[in-house]
Amino acid sequence: MSGEARFLDVVLADPTVAAVLERAPALGVRDWWITAGVLFQAVWNEATGRPVGTGVRDADLFYFDPDTSWDAEDAVIRRGAELFGDLPVPVEIRNEARVHLWYADRFGAPTRPLRDCTDAIEGFAAVCCCYGVTVDRDGRLRVHAPYGYDDLFDLVVRPNRHSPAPRHVYEAKAERWAAVWPELTVLPWDDAARER
Repeated sequence: MSGEARFLDVVLADPTVAAVLERAPALGVRDWWITAGVLFQAVWNEATGRPVGTGVRDADLFYFDPDTSWDAEDAVIRRGAELFGDLPVPVEIRNEARVHLWYADRFGAPTRPLRDCTDAIEGFAAVCCCYGVTVDRDGRLRVHAPYGYDDLFDLVVRPNRHSPAPRHVYEAKAERWAAVWPELTVLPWDDAARER
């Protein structure tokens, strides 16, 4: 079984992931992806024998719209609140075209404007986070896994040298994850190995 097939087999068994993928087209936005924690943590739960949903705080849903106004994003967030309100974790919806407007205030370091959602997925703080799944116009699943599946299935948390995330963000996330999944191997931050 390929890494992608194995990945999809696990994440689609999570009812939250399945529900978001089924309902998200109704948001009416283009270039949308379910990303991050709800995906890689589903794999960690399956690999370590933990119940589905363990440690999952939310489900991230990215979309990309050149309209970077807060009002436009808020309208999508409100539609999403109705669409996903019954799920066991909140669905956090963000327009990735707006990220550079607030990133420095939230994380303490600037970032460049993103080109699309796959660009955003490639910039997560750790390599094991860099996954996205969407459904195309023909109803087919598409996966974006820019760095492959080795770290994910090997339970390795490694700093992403392509990420704008500063050290404290990586270390805080890694510490939280290791508290829930002590089987993880967390690699230390290495400034020399990172690209900015």
